[in-house]
Order: sequence, then C-alpha cells, then structure tokens
Amino acid sequence: MLKPKSSIEALTDPAPRTYNSQMTLLRRGEFDHGALALQTPKDVEDWLLADALAETDLLALYQEFIWRLRAAGLPIARCSLHAGTLHPQLYGYTLIWTVDDGFCDEANVSISARTSDVFRRSPLYSVIMTGVRFRTLLEGRGAEQSSPLMKELAEIGITEYAALPLRTGGAYHNAATMATRQAGGFSEPQFEAIERLLRPLTLHIERHIAQRISENICTTYLGDDAGQRVLSGAITRGGGEAIEAVIWASDLRGFTQLADRLSDEQLTAVLNAYFDCLCGAVTDHGGDVLKFIGDGLLAVFPFADFATEEAAAEAAISAAEAALAALDRLNASDDGPAPGARWRPLRTGIALHRGHVFFGNVGAPQRLDFTVIGKAVNAASRVESLCKTVGRDLLITEPVAELSKRPLEDVGAFDLRGLEASIRVFATPGR
Repeated sequence: MLKPKSSIEALTDPAPRTYNSQMTLLRRGEFDHGALALQTPKDVEDWLLADALAETDLLALYQEFIWRLRAAGLPIARCSLHAGTLHPQLYGYTLIWTVDDGFCDEANVSISARTSDVFRRSPLYSVIMTGVRFRTLLEGRGAEQSSPLMKELAEIGITEYAALPLRTGGAYHNAATMATRQAGGFSEPQFEAIERLLRPLTLHIERHIAQRISENICTTYLGDDAGQRVLSGAITRGGGEAIEAVIWASDLRGFTQLADRLSDEQLTAVLNAYFDCLCGAVTDHGGDVLKFIGDGLLAVFPFADFATEEAAAEAAISAAEAALAALDRLNASDDGPAPGARWRPLRTGIALHRGHVFFGNVGAPQRLDFTVIGKAVNAASRVESLCKTVGRDLLITEPVAELSKRPLEDVGAFDLRGLEASIRVFATPGR
C-alpha cells in the first residue's frame, strides 16, 4: 500500500484565499489523500499514538490528521488550529484547512491581534481565554448568525461550527475549530469521536509548540545561527568551531550624554529604535547579530553562509550603508521613539574587519555565552573606536577592502592600542 505524502511549500500569496492584516501566510500544504485507506476513529487514534510521533512538522501532521478524520467518515468541511507561542512579535500560529481547495495554510498571527476588536468578538477569544467550548448550528436564522464570521460560514453552506479548547494544564488554551455542511450538523457520535481524537492530538501540538518556543527564545536572544547551534546540542563550555567571517562592531556616539538627559523609559525607547536600524540591516543582508553590549553591537557575516568571500564582504558593507541610511531617516522623521525628548541626532560608528574567530561557548559552568572571540574581534573593536577620531561613520579594514570592488577612500594606517601591527582602514565616499 502506498504511503500518503504531504507536500509543503513556502508562500506569500494566499490566493485563492484572503487573510486579514494581522495574519501572515508562511506555508501551504497539500496531502495525497487519494492514497489513504479507509479509516475508523480507532485507526486514527492508533496512528496518533504511533506513526504520528515521528512527524517533525506540525503542518504535515495536522493536515494528515484532518484527512484521516475524513477517511473515517467524519464530515469536516472546514477546520483550524490555533496555537499560542512565546515570541516578541507573534501571538501565535494558525493552521487553516478547507475541503473546498484541499489546502492547509500555516500563518503567523501578529501580537496586535490579541487586543483587536475583531478577535475579542469572535468565539475563539472566549475559548482561548476561558477554556469553555463553543458550538452552534447555523441552519436557519439563529441568533449567532449576527456575527460576521457566522454569517460568512452560513453563506458557504456550513451547518454547524464548533470551537474547542485544547487543554494541557497551562495558563492558556490552544484551540481547534471544526465545521460541517452535513444537514443538521455533526451527529453526537461524530462529535464525540472528534473530541476524543483531539485529546491525543493536543499532546502532539504541545510538543511542537514547545519546540517552536525553544527556537524562538534561542534565536531571539542568541541570533539565528548561534540559537540553532545551541538547540542542536552545542552547550558544552569551550565547545564551538573556528570560522572566518567579516566582523561588525558598532557603538552609539554620545551615549553617556544621552543617558544623562533622558529618563530610563525614554532611553530604552531610543535604544530600541537605534538597534532597529542596525539589526534590521544586518539580518536583511545575511548577517547574524550576536550580542548587544550596552549601546554596542557585535555581528558576523560568516564566509560559509555566502557563495564567496567577496559576497560576504559586499553583504557586510551594504548592511552598514543600509543601517546608516536607516539612522538618517530616523533622525529626519517627524515623530520618534521619545516625543518631547532631546535625542536627535543619533550617530554611530561601524567597523568591518575580516578574520578567524572562535564561535562557541564561553563562560562559567552554570552560565554560558555563545559568542565570537579572537584577535579579529579585538581589532574590530579598536577600529570602531577610531571612527570618532577620524570623523567617519564607517571604517573598513584592508582585509575587507581587498575583497570589495567598490571605490573606497584610503583613510590611512593607524597604530591602535592592543594591536601589534598598524592597520590600514578605508571608508565609503561620504561616510
């Protein structure tokens, strides 16, 4: 017997569907349900307790689960899964399936959705917040049809809609919705089978969401590359590897004076806006932000992540130019992060240097930091300090400049504290 297969691809265009502005489509899945044998609810339960344990992708797991419910005679026409997460920008994830097109979409839900009026008026809000299930028939002209969602579902022939909490003992509830076009809605035996099968599915959802939360936390606090390395088991003190990269070191000018005249809340807002300009540019150009040191930033553009060494150098220089341009726009904006406060203009110094560094765990046995260390990091830091001396926003050391085809200005060779040899630095025109 052929094993049914899932196909999943990343998408940005939701057609033929539409989603509101608080949802961002990530991926779309399809499932080869034609190769799926007829099921019983017991078969679905056995699958959940055995083969489904090997599935590492929640989208693939969920869409196969729904098609297995259909193969077991449960007349589901539309369903969704809503799972919360721990992320600075996201409220959670949503999986949405309909029998009409056969697609199962995965979307991010913005953190702003949590306080939106549309969400608060939806049945899902009370299900997620209180854990009380919602179930309504849509045939005829029931009172529930007064809500936009119920009207929309009734117009496409949905006869019953249910939103069910997925409880695992936490402070919040994930939720699942189920809808049918069957006359009279779900029969009681059908609905009982759905509720019973959602219980083991809930445990699968929790393990997948726990993994996502771990990834969110690690990549948010350590950066994408370092976070993935830690999740993969790189947690031994001293463990890591030597890499070659373009190192980015930057520092905010006049931070002491800024901190003296701003309140803590204003200073935090200004720093966040400043780091938005820099970090966005680094990540958009393929770099990895490693850490913030007060108002300083350390990032790397590993050669292994680019097609060539020249591509890594070009990405780093382009990122620095983009960061400086973003900072210029912030300074020129009509509003700002701290209304009424004297924070303008924000200036920074960025140094780009090439070298071998150790990328790994450093620290005490009970408290580690995943970072880069080495002579090249020290050199980048010293060159960054030189920015203020020579009146430049961006300095590029000779080893990086040699990889660039750009017309760069030779600023000169300098003896820097802590470095045995002098180092020649270059600048982009106008910076």
